[in-house]
Amino acid sequence: MFLCIIIITYYRNLHGADIRGFSSVQAGDRPSLTSVIDLIERSEKPVVAAIEGMALGGGLEVALGCHYRIAHAQGQQGKPQLHIYWPVRTTVGICVATRDYICALKRTGQPLNPRRLSLKQVQSLPNMDAILSEVLVKVKKQARGCLSPEMCVQAVKASVQLPFTEGILKERELFNLLLTSGQAKALQYAFFAQRAAQKWTTPSGASWKTASAQPIRKVAVIGLGTMGRGIVTSLVKAKMSVVALEQDQKQLEVGGRAVTSLLEHEASKMQWSGQRPDACDPALLQFTLDFGVLQDVDLVIEAVFEDMALKKEIFHKLSAICKPGSFLCTNTSALDIDEIASATSRPHQVIGTHFFSPAHVMKLLEIIRGRHTSPITIATAMGLAKAIGKIGVVVGNCFGFVGNRMMAPYAEQAVFLLEEGCKPEEVDQALEGFGFNMGPFRMSDLAGLDVGWRSRKGQGLTGPELAPGTPARLRGRRRYSPLPDLLCENGRYGQKTGMGWYQYEKPGARIANPDPWLHNFLIGYRDAHHIKTRFIDEEEILERCLYTLINEGFQILDDGIASAPEDIDVIYIHGYGWPKHRGGPMFHASTIGLPRILAKLQKYSEAHPDIPRMQPSAFLKKLVSLGNPPLKEWMSHAGHQSSKL
Repeated sequence: MFLCIIIITYYRNLHGADIRGFSSVQAGDRPSLTSVIDLIERSEKPVVAAIEGMALGGGLEVALGCHYRIAHAQGQQGKPQLHIYWPVRTTVGICVATRDYICALKRTGQPLNPRRLSLKQVQSLPNMDAILSEVLVKVKKQARGCLSPEMCVQAVKASVQLPFTEGILKERELFNLLLTSGQAKALQYAFFAQRAAQKWTTPSGASWKTASAQPIRKVAVIGLGTMGRGIVTSLVKAKMSVVALEQDQKQLEVGGRAVTSLLEHEASKMQWSGQRPDACDPALLQFTLDFGVLQDVDLVIEAVFEDMALKKEIFHKLSAICKPGSFLCTNTSALDIDEIASATSRPHQVIGTHFFSPAHVMKLLEIIRGRHTSPITIATAMGLAKAIGKIGVVVGNCFGFVGNRMMAPYAEQAVFLLEEGCKPEEVDQALEGFGFNMGPFRMSDLAGLDVGWRSRKGQGLTGPELAPGTPARLRGRRRYSPLPDLLCENGRYGQKTGMGWYQYEKPGARIANPDPWLHNFLIGYRDAHHIKTRFIDEEEILERCLYTLINEGFQILDDGIASAPEDIDVIYIHGYGWPKHRGGPMFHASTIGLPRILAKLQKYSEAHPDIPRMQPSAFLKKLVSLGNPPLKEWMSHAGHQSSKL
């Protein structure tokens, strides 16, 4: 029998380093795990890592420091710290060693001796420099200003081109560069903000500590449009029994085929990644036109389009059909939860569950508490979010809630910038350069311009309900841009029609091309409204779009719609594409400095007094007057609960 040391790298007892420790590590130091790994590798007694479940972070590093690795067929490895800033130690070694699942005790005819990865030569290809340069270009483009992916490529390059000892020194240099960067602080903040968002509280004093979620075994989804299909897919993947209901046979058949296709696609992805695809079992799913089938479900998610009368009609019917303990959820992006709940006999069991599209992909679930929503209902909705792999954030009830309420002034400013002289691609390029995956106009084309048009019609801002004689660019005393409405009137709904703010090769195509028709249309629009065109630089684009969004965030905190700035930041990172390496809009404001934000808002609001959302929030002014306190102290000055971090 061989004499060796076996280290169990198992998800229950060795996940890796504690992220909290990184903020206290001084430049030039490495976590103490490094010295342990070096000690293991230098051992004269063979050391074997047994991998079962997940070997994450430091657990994977320990496994690589061992001389041999044995892995269960379902064993998985990963480096979650890459999302925070940590370049991988001997990164190329991971590419080789994670495939090195030899059974050490069955090495026929060979002695079990120490076998050190640090002494193994990395195979060098003739065109390695060209390969790495090409990879670096692609990574930098995809990273959109985030440093850690680029540093990982540099670490790989060092491991290929330098001896092990020099490569480790180079990696330490890269590590220290990231450790001391503002991005490291932002990414660590984002990591803990996500955890803190799970610890919800309400102004009434209810919290995650005092309310218990009810078990949810059977769920109904009403409406099989784009959102409903994604929600059903998420529930089935979580192995829940699902009833999917539509209003007529044709829509039921179309929706059913779409859901089946999504489940097949998800199953193939899981199989390709080595996971068991049985989580996408279509036997869990029942399609129906009959509301009576919903009488025994534990929870209902209504996912019809944004029409208050229709939603109230459905909730009135659900109130009569569903069993007394059933929870009633509405997937709305802006409508009043209390008004919807008023149509039921159980307003305490009504809650908003704002999924993001595509619902089976996007991680965020904005959970909206109404005036009467019970703590048990909130806890159950948060439990559902966790069960289906979503990040739930509890917010208050107002038009647009947190995410869309803040997005409104951001999108508004983008359109005003077009009126004043910008092109859509110039605005998008500035915001994508900041780190967004898509600028506001590319995003609008993807979502469909008709969605916002329908909402503005419902608010009476445009369309037949608009009072005759209303000035084109004013609503009351507020500046208004009819540009998006005019595009919709011309049938330009975005990607779905092949034209919107951009031009596309055909309806449904994804590549956005600058559109000469739109450029000429903007010129004619400015002339018709006597708007003097001027050059607008990138700094003004960013400040007007981002600072008005941030300003609305301060108003939301002061109104008690969000209980902490961390909640806002989690919503924007996971629902709206805010670059994680910038920590979220409220964290970004704290790093810029609140006095600068205030000064810029005052400057722009004086130049544009007809844009109310540029007027600085009273809460922002208060924080500046208090000496610009750190983010964790903001809520102690708002009269609401303090920060959870």
